[in-house]
Amino acid sequence: MSAAEGSVWARLRDRVTASDPGLLRLAAGSRTAGSIALTLVVLTALRAPVPHLVAGAIASMAATFAIREKLRAQQAVTLALGLPVALASVSLAALLNTHVVGGDVFFVVLMFCAVYSRRFGDRGNALGLIGFQIYFMSLFVGATLSVLPRLYLVIAVAFGCSALMRFVIVHETPAGILERLREAFRVRLAQLVSAQLELLDAGPDDVDKALEAVRERTARLHETALMIQGRLEEGTTDASVARLVQRRIAGAEIAAERLGLLILGARSSERADTLTLHLPGAPAPAGVQLPVREQSTDTLRRDLHALRLLVLRPVGLHTGTAMAHVRNRLLGYREEENLPPAPVAVQDVFRGIGEAARAVLGLRVALGGPQDESDDTPATTRSREELDAEDASIEGSEESEREKEQPPTGLRRPTTRAAVQVALGSSLAIVGGEFLSAQRWYWAVLTCWIVFINTSSTGEILVKGYRRLLGTVLGVVAGIVLAGLVGPHTWPALALVLVFVFLMFYTAPLSYTLMSFFVTAALGLLYTLLHTYSLSVLVLRIEETALGAACGIIAAAVVLPVHTDRRTNELLGTVLHRLSDVTGRAIEQLSGGPQTDLLDQARDLDQALADLRSAVQPLTHPITPLRSRRNTAQYLLALLETCAYHARSLAATAELLPTHPSIAADPRLRQACRRITHNIAVLAAHIADRSSTEEIETGPSIASLLDSGGVPGIPRYGRITDRVLRHLQRLDEAVVGLARPLRVPRATPKR
Repeated sequence: MSAAEGSVWARLRDRVTASDPGLLRLAAGSRTAGSIALTLVVLTALRAPVPHLVAGAIASMAATFAIREKLRAQQAVTLALGLPVALASVSLAALLNTHVVGGDVFFVVLMFCAVYSRRFGDRGNALGLIGFQIYFMSLFVGATLSVLPRLYLVIAVAFGCSALMRFVIVHETPAGILERLREAFRVRLAQLVSAQLELLDAGPDDVDKALEAVRERTARLHETALMIQGRLEEGTTDASVARLVQRRIAGAEIAAERLGLLILGARSSERADTLTLHLPGAPAPAGVQLPVREQSTDTLRRDLHALRLLVLRPVGLHTGTAMAHVRNRLLGYREEENLPPAPVAVQDVFRGIGEAARAVLGLRVALGGPQDESDDTPATTRSREELDAEDASIEGSEESEREKEQPPTGLRRPTTRAAVQVALGSSLAIVGGEFLSAQRWYWAVLTCWIVFINTSSTGEILVKGYRRLLGTVLGVVAGIVLAGLVGPHTWPALALVLVFVFLMFYTAPLSYTLMSFFVTAALGLLYTLLHTYSLSVLVLRIEETALGAACGIIAAAVVLPVHTDRRTNELLGTVLHRLSDVTGRAIEQLSGGPQTDLLDQARDLDQALADLRSAVQPLTHPITPLRSRRNTAQYLLALLETCAYHARSLAATAELLPTHPSIAADPRLRQACRRITHNIAVLAAHIADRSSTEEIETGPSIASLLDSGGVPGIPRYGRITDRVLRHLQRLDEAVVGLARPLRVPRATPKR
């Protein structure tokens, strides 16, 4: 392979790695499509008729996608338990085939149990899905008692092929997935640096577009960091290694986000607000020319290119003398005497590059082990010593006590409420579906079932129902075209079905509409194979889908409804409480208090914010008619993202306190943080009780509060404390800014 071909292949690999972190979507699509293909090959060798080929394909798909556990041993147990569940489900379907009322009643009970089983974790959810999908498959192929023995064989073959594909052919281990996620983080970090470089060079007409690219890639980097954190426990055998990787990932993310903010501030005549990086569509601050001499601009551009190359260098590969020189130069910017002559704002960018280079070095040490230190400069040696001291501190730390929230009970439990709702919705869908078609009423029931999966509020169900209907309509059009092209040719149709199944699972996390499109197009081909294809059948599919979505929405709105406002308020309260915990404990540690497990608390904050972002989608979706409410929700999320960024930065700085020689505890910070934690508590109180009369406190800057509370013998504050103060000041401004969209009154500042 030539150097040019290798470069093209490397770029293509990096692009795929960044678009699909950990290759999780590729593996899911390949595993499911491969399992179906293997099942079809075996059944064809056994000379199974076409209806049994279709049954085997559906059973194989259910056995593969239903299992979501991370450990292979747990997956094997669940798959083994799923086989008797599937055999019992198809037996009951064949037995009740001629009993209309009894069959319908059992179908409703089965769906209730399938949804209720989610309370038992991934295994309960998987067994419920298998039971429902196999029963649905039995209705689809018209299972009867006479063909039951052959269907047993079909299902056994499907489960066997699924096991072979999962545990042998598409072999995945938690450690392997974590390794690929780390690689995706590295590539996405490099992409973010590239976007920041484009922001530096963007002209007046392109600066907003460049800023939007920085926003998007910052969000993608954060998404990958969360995915890594969710895989650390299963992917590593040593808890101290997991904590070390978590610390390095968090440090790199914070350093990269801060670098983008510093670049934005350096090229702006106004102060760059952190909110600019988190609010979609927000314009760049005024002033689009970089206020530095040409030499400084060239040096800055050169060093951003060098940082990107340093990030892209594969872990474990010897950097060589040239790359060691580049690394030493960038790490040297952490020392004041090595900063090039430039305005203060631009020198801050060079400092940010130095901190980002240190974060990259920490990642390489954590992931690749000992490094060649022969070419180190004194500045690089100091950085390594700091990292080694942090490693020792992390290895010696103990897990803190984590507060466990008491889950709701009875009908307040989400699984119980969803089970009752889906039982009512499916009952309505059965009645309405029978009026539309006595043979294919189950499509309405399937849609009603699906809109309840992974939804928690009426608004989420409404949006999901709309997306499924849109995807179904488009899929029907594709099914009409493909059925006309393929006709009765079995193998071309099955090959297209496999392609659509792969695309269905590959696009599922990206777009529910696309997933519904591929499902419907595949079903059109299956109808063709069963010789039941017609235009009226596909039109009926649209009608049944619309009916099922409507029944699901009605059930969610009438039975134990969870309105979007209520759901978002609950999650918003959780975010605020965790924000207060992270901020308060970080400042307590920076003030000389005891050490706590800030990394896990910061992770809890990020997860709570991700849950809120998902729940707010009905308010921010393009179909929502309430434009002002949509803008308010986006602004609120952006403010919370800003708060989370500064809280993570404070936590990361506090984690460095025991080992970093340039960071010293400052007891004055405790007083500076009091107003912030008080205001967060006021916001949380208003979320919980709108009649609360507490008010937001405003007043002088955080830095002035620190000065007024000076302690004799302690200097005003150094560079690290100054950075902490900047984070506190921005956090204070963002928290006060939350008062307006949440309609919390402000107290009149005291003179």
